[in-house]
Amino acid sequence: MRSVSGQTYKNIEHIIIDGGSSDDTLEVIAREGQHVSNLVSEADMGIYDAMNKGIKLATGDVLAFLNADDFYKDSSVLGRVCASMQLNQCDILYGDVEFFNPRNRFKTVRRYNSSRFSIERLGWGWMPAHPALFVRRHVFECYGNFNPDYQIAGDFEFIARIFKENRLKSCYLSDSLVCMQMGGVSTSGLKATIKLNIEIMHACKSNKISTKRI
Repeated sequence: MRSVSGQTYKNIEHIIIDGGSSDDTLEVIAREGQHVSNLVSEADMGIYDAMNKGIKLATGDVLAFLNADDFYKDSSVLGRVCASMQLNQCDILYGDVEFFNPRNRFKTVRRYNSSRFSIERLGWGWMPAHPALFVRRHVFECYGNFNPDYQIAGDFEFIARIFKENRLKSCYLSDSLVCMQMGGVSTSGLKATIKLNIEIMHACKSNKISTKRI
C-alpha cells in the first residue's frame, strides 16, 4: 500500500481484493489505506477469480495487478509507465521484475528480464513478468478476463490469448518496475513447477499455440 500511495503519479484507483483474511490484514488496511478507493474482503475461488473481481470494479484506462508481497521498485514507476504508454500509444506495456528474499526485501535474488519475451516464445512458456504488465481496459473488454479454472498459470493463459494474434501494440520498458517476494504460488517448489508446466501446456493447447519443450 505504501508503494502505491507513495507514487509521484497520483491519478490512481487502488482497489484491494482480500480473500476474507482472518489475520490482521483488514486492520492494516484501515491503518494504512487512506488512499484505497475500494476494498472487497470475501472468500474467492483463487487468485484469478480475485483479479477478475478487481477488473469488474476498476474504472481506470490502464489496469495492473500488484500482489500482497509485491511493491513498486520506486516512487516514479507509474509515472514512467503512463508517460511511455501515452508516448508510444501502446495497448500493453511490460517491464522487468526483481525477486527478493523474504528475510531481506532490499536484497535482490534475481531479475526476470522481460525483454526476452516474443510471441514466438509463447510455445516455450515464455511470458513478460505479470506483476510488471500494464494493460488498457479495452484489451479485457475485447479478449476477456482471467480464466479462474487455472490455479497458477492463469496469467500465462491470458497473455497467450491477447498476444497470439499479434494485433495489439505492446512496448517494453527496460527497467525493473516491481519487486516480488520469492516463494509465491508459482515459485514455491518442485510440485508448483510441475503444475505450472502442466497448466502452461494446457493454455497453449487451448489457444492453438504449438508447444516446445518447457
